[in-house]
Amino acid sequence: MLMGFISFLLTVFKDHIADICISKSVADTWHPCDKNSKAKYPPKETDKCREKGKVAFVSSYGIHQLHIFIFVLAIFHILYCIITYVLGSYKMKTWKTWENETKTVEYQYYNDPERFRFVRDTSFGRRHLNFWSTSTLSICQVCFFRQFYGSVTKVDYLTLRHGFIMAHLPSERETKFDFQKYIERSLEDDFKVVVGISPIIWFIAVLFLLAYTHGWRSYLWLPFIPLIIILMVGTKLQVIITKMGLRIQERGGVVKGTPLVEPGDELFWFGRSSFLLLLIHIVLFTNAFQLAFFVWSTYEFSINSCYHEKVEDIVIRISMG
Repeated sequence: MLMGFISFLLTVFKDHIADICISKSVADTWHPCDKNSKAKYPPKETDKCREKGKVAFVSSYGIHQLHIFIFVLAIFHILYCIITYVLGSYKMKTWKTWENETKTVEYQYYNDPERFRFVRDTSFGRRHLNFWSTSTLSICQVCFFRQFYGSVTKVDYLTLRHGFIMAHLPSERETKFDFQKYIERSLEDDFKVVVGISPIIWFIAVLFLLAYTHGWRSYLWLPFIPLIIILMVGTKLQVIITKMGLRIQERGGVVKGTPLVEPGDELFWFGRSSFLLLLIHIVLFTNAFQLAFFVWSTYEFSINSCYHEKVEDIVIRISMG
């Protein structure tokens, strides 16, 4: 809806935008293709600008192409969000087995609230309290590789579930609360944020457009920015879980019942847990932007246009997107 409204504003103010004039020296900069290439550009001058010896900042043809690009971008952004939501829902359905296990007699016996154990002897302690957990550098290295395999393990799920219930529902029996359904509802709330378009996202889109400038070799670095961000987010989430385990050990070497983790905003970057959601939002949009730009430029100007002079450009953008 927001993208449609922007297209509507472009249609209404098309003539006014086309009447904005700039000097020819400025117009010869920041081209997506080499100005000496054989690519044919539509005329940019309007009668009003030609009289002044200048050219239009954006021609009517350029606004028309912008309409098409916004439409393609909307399709890819929605497609990415839907795929992410479906994969997230599928991932959480695998946790249903763990949730049902919390209602068994075996689980209640093993997690007897009156039972004392050393922190390192618990399943959570054996996973997160090792020789590498004493150094910040080694923690980051281990957590970086952990995100690729078993990003959410059974022991982490059950421990976080216990900590959540103790923090928010201490009077309710653990066997009555369905933590998996709560996570599903949380995904729906987060999805409303991720599918939206904020001013920050639009600003980043403009920067990405400006980066498609001849000579900048953007295909060698721009597509890797979302990849780096999402790897940082995955590593940070693993680090947070490990640090919660270290907090338990700092409170004492012995625990009663299930280890009680205490999440806090101070564990996140800038003390804001919502910042991670913003980064995921940026990654989704920039990936959609990469593929939308490729599809739009290929459809409008063909695969042999100056937008795709390098084979590496095509391979990197599609694979990273």
